[in-house]
Parts: sequence; C-alpha cells; structure tokens
Amino acid sequence: MTEAVIRNKPGMASVKEMPILQDGPPPGGFPPVRFARRIPNKGPSAVAIFLTAFGAFTWGMYQVGKGNKVRRALTEEKYSALHYLIALHCLSC
Repeated sequence: MTEAVIRNKPGMASVKEMPILQDGPPPGGFPPVRFARRIPNKGPSAVAIFLTAFGAFTWGMYQVGKGNKVRRALTEEKYSALHYLIALHCLSC
C-alpha cells in the first residue's frame, strides 16, 4: 500500500501535500525505564582471592626450592662419583 492510500488522500500531486502524521506516546505515557545496576554480591571477596593467590604462589616457590636442593644434591653426587672414578683410572695407568 502506498502512503497516500494509508492516509486517505488519493490523487496527491506531491509528497509535500501529505498531512503530517507523527507518532506520540501511548495514553498514560511510557512505563518507567529501569536503569539502576543490580549486581549480586556472590563469590569471594577481593581480599580472599588475593590471599589465595599469594598462598598458592608461596607454596609453589617452596616446592621449587625443595626441588632445587634435591637437584643440587644429585648433581654433587654425580660429580663426586666422576672425580673418584677419574682418580681410580689414573692410578691404574
């Protein structure tokens, strides 16, 4: 359907002759718009997250330190055995 038929003005020569039709608010107005932020207080607090992360980091560094001590002891044992074997080899020459 054309605009002229919708507005009951058949035979118009120009668009400028069309009557102005503007939408308005519904009777009684529009309902109020909810714009307030309603964020639920769920989950751990920032302090709890920070303390948990700090604890995990501290425990991980402790485990790395223990692993370094074991690795250092194994390396020292390997070199010690190598030095003794070299000394025995030189004595038999």
